[in-house]
Amino acid sequence: MTERKNGLSYAEAGVDIDAGNALVDRIKPAAARTARSGVMDALGGFGALFDPRAAGYDDPVLVAATDGVGTKLRIAIDTGHVDEVGIDLVAMCVNDLVCQGAEPLFFLDYFATGKLSVDEAARVIAGIAEGCHRAGCALIGGETAEMPGMYHGGDFDLAGFAVGAMQRGTALPRDVADGDVLLGLSSDGVHSNGFSLVRRVAEHAGLGWNDAAPFATRTLGQELLVPTRLYVRPVLQAIRAGGVHAAAHITGGGITENLPRVLPKGLGAEVDLNAWTLPPVFDWLAEAGGIAGSEMLKTFNSGVGMILAVAADRAEELAALLAQSGETVLRLGHVVPGAGVRYSGSLR
Repeated sequence: MTERKNGLSYAEAGVDIDAGNALVDRIKPAAARTARSGVMDALGGFGALFDPRAAGYDDPVLVAATDGVGTKLRIAIDTGHVDEVGIDLVAMCVNDLVCQGAEPLFFLDYFATGKLSVDEAARVIAGIAEGCHRAGCALIGGETAEMPGMYHGGDFDLAGFAVGAMQRGTALPRDVADGDVLLGLSSDGVHSNGFSLVRRVAEHAGLGWNDAAPFATRTLGQELLVPTRLYVRPVLQAIRAGGVHAAAHITGGGITENLPRVLPKGLGAEVDLNAWTLPPVFDWLAEAGGIAGSEMLKTFNSGVGMILAVAADRAEELAALLAQSGETVLRLGHVVPGAGVRYSGSLR
């Protein structure tokens, strides 16, 4: 076949295969750091293999979750602080898995951009690997998509996919009962939900991401980019200790929408808002945006990133166990007859 002179190439169309290969080589050490029992091969194949029996499950039920980081990515891209947004990506997936009672086993990521910057992508994926390491799951694959014309000006998007396992018959929620105690675990900030409203508040307040945060010493962008807290290891430890009946990851929808998802028909929750103090970032959002308390509670985590419903006679022991694992534990209230969440007290 005779080659045409001045013919077009994929690179001239805007896709650099060599850059993609360079990225794979660059991230292999970060992925290798997340290796755990059950992993059967390294990066680079058409698919990734994992053996749940080698991970200790003789009768496993697999649980899958997928999520993104939302418009928090806009702040990361605009400020150039992309090193920890990968932790958010992992946390949003694996925190959901643990609410089913599952141990996260492995994770895959999808990174899409208009023009691949190997350095920037490597920084993002190093953050994903760090999140996987903290959660005890392996980063075993992913996809980097360079799509000219789809993303502009250095923009990129992320998606994550996590698979976990549990022994058959151990799924949560189970045995939730009237009188169960609600233990809240503090968040590390806004996490990865509600950022469309956060961005609107910042704009309304006339603040840029590099301006000093009104509620802290660092810039507003740095404060808002604090990564989502990973609750996996402490919550799994509590589940294995016995007495945990349900777990709710407080994401979009806040306490108001997420807690009822794990309660059976006929049961609701009673939550004392005086059980914790609203963290400064949320205090600022509420004041600067004129956001009502009810809206705060159904948009943001408002300082509570995970809620466990536990047997009343196990509450003290489990609270102590979680505290020993580094969690700030809040005794929020109880499971009660009814439906939805009933609040007492006020956000303060």
